[in-house]
Amino acid sequence: MSTSAIDPGQLRSLVIAPALAALGLASPAAEELLLGTALQETGGGHWLHQLGAGPAIGLYQMEPATHDDIWKSFLASHAELAAKVTSLTVPGLSKLAQLAGNLYYATAMTRIFYDRVPEPLPAAGDIAAQAAYYKAHYNTPLGAATTAQYLENWHKAFA
Repeated sequence: MSTSAIDPGQLRSLVIAPALAALGLASPAAEELLLGTALQETGGGHWLHQLGAGPAIGLYQMEPATHDDIWKSFLASHAELAAKVTSLTVPGLSKLAQLAGNLYYATAMTRIFYDRVPEPLPAAGDIAAQAAYYKAHYNTPLGAATTAQYLENWHKAFA
C-alpha cells in the first residue's frame, strides 16, 4: 500500500497523463518524472505549501518566481502551448492559486519547466537517471533533496 496522499497510479493515470496529453508533451518518461517529482516534493500530495517559511506551492512545490518566469520567458513566445496551458485553468482563480488547487495546471507547469531543459528526459523505467535529472534541474545542486531520497520515495510509493 502506498504511503503517498494520492494513490500514485491514480495520480499518473488520472492527472499526469491527461495533462501531458493536453499539452502534446506526453511520454512514459515524462509521466514517470512528474510522478517522481510529486512524490519527492510533497510525498504525493501530503501538503500544498512548502513546509517552513518557503514560498513553494502545489503538488510539485513550484516557487512563484519560477512559475512567473515560465510565463514571461517561455510561454510568452510559445502562444500555442500557452493556450493549451490556459485551457487547463479554472476561471476566476489566479494562476498562482491554480498551482495549489488545480492538479492539471500544476502538472502542466512542471512539465513545461522540464521541457525548457536542453538535456533530454531520461528513459522511461530508468528511475535512477530520473532522480539525477530531477536533482540537477528541478531541485538544483543547492537544494536540500537528494537522489537517494527521490529513489526512496519512489520505492515507498509502490511498496
